[in-house]
Amino acid sequence: MQELLPEDLSEQLQDEDSKPLVLDIRHEADFEEWHIPGSLNVDVYDELTGDPEQAKELLSDLPREEQIVTVCAAGVVSETATNALRELGYDAVTLTDGMNGWSRVHRHASVPVDFDGTLVQVARPGKGCLSHVLVSDGEAAVFDPSHYLKEYEAILNEYDAELIGVFDTHAHADHVSGAAELADRHGISYYLHPKDALSIDATPLEDGQTVTVGPLDIEVIHTPGHSEGSVSFAVDGAALITGDTLFHESVGRVELGVEAGIEDSDVEQNAATLYESLQRLLDRPDDILILPAHDPGSPEPPVTATIAEVKEWNDDLGRDREEFIRELASDIPDHPPNFERVKRTNVGAESVPADELADLELGPNNCAAE
Repeated sequence: MQELLPEDLSEQLQDEDSKPLVLDIRHEADFEEWHIPGSLNVDVYDELTGDPEQAKELLSDLPREEQIVTVCAAGVVSETATNALRELGYDAVTLTDGMNGWSRVHRHASVPVDFDGTLVQVARPGKGCLSHVLVSDGEAAVFDPSHYLKEYEAILNEYDAELIGVFDTHAHADHVSGAAELADRHGISYYLHPKDALSIDATPLEDGQTVTVGPLDIEVIHTPGHSEGSVSFAVDGAALITGDTLFHESVGRVELGVEAGIEDSDVEQNAATLYESLQRLLDRPDDILILPAHDPGSPEPPVTATIAEVKEWNDDLGRDREEFIRELASDIPDHPPNFERVKRTNVGAESVPADELADLELGPNNCAAE
């Protein structure tokens, strides 16, 4: 079988000279919900599973100038598409593990920030997730890591840095955190605010607390609203790691913890709390960088913006308190897939076998308010 690894596709999509045609053969509704940006959808799933010869008729008008990479959910039906295309004379390969494989891809790049150290942003384009690795004077801290820990171990090895702490900005609802396991591997502290560490062993974070990495100070700012334990981290006064509290063009949604059954508050109360939390961040200097935990689409690191730019782009920040609460409490977008189980897993209330983690978090990221 002719296959292309997801990591190799990621590299090719960043190179205009070798960019293939990504052909998604899933049903249109599945494609609209979650797909590789720039891909073409030809809904021939039923034909491929029922009558591949009929599918050939629907695929025969595709351009022949570039390689075609076929995509489905898990790389099974797309293999049939690849075979049909090759029989038609196309240069076609199958994306290994389909969208499941795409969800595992990580990219990283340094954030342009002025302090005595390096801040590496790790992007997961299939999930829209962003995490960060801070390195200074031989020490390192990791913020919001995915459960694909080899990505972070590789960065630590690249910089020959000793990991001294692992931090989550909150108990995520869209992906399973790898923070506790990464900390356990290195025999160091896993930091999470106690309001989110309901049944998990974590070193508590407190508002106003300072943690050091090399000579750099990391200030803990309790910014609840998206979750009761949400925090932001001010890194040496130059960057704000904001988790799901503040995105570049939106803010965190406020009902996930309530609907997952792990918060006693209500949606309106959470919206009011988030409004107050945002005011604390907006008082920071205009040139401080905002580094959220998510970015829509397929983020290419580094994804950064100054707080002045965010104020200009983000309509939510222009609302008064009453309008802000009303809009966030009433306009509820689609939920992240399996968010109840993901959220309960990240607060320690549920244990998911390692071989089920990837399937549990598959699908689009929907942690921003719309």
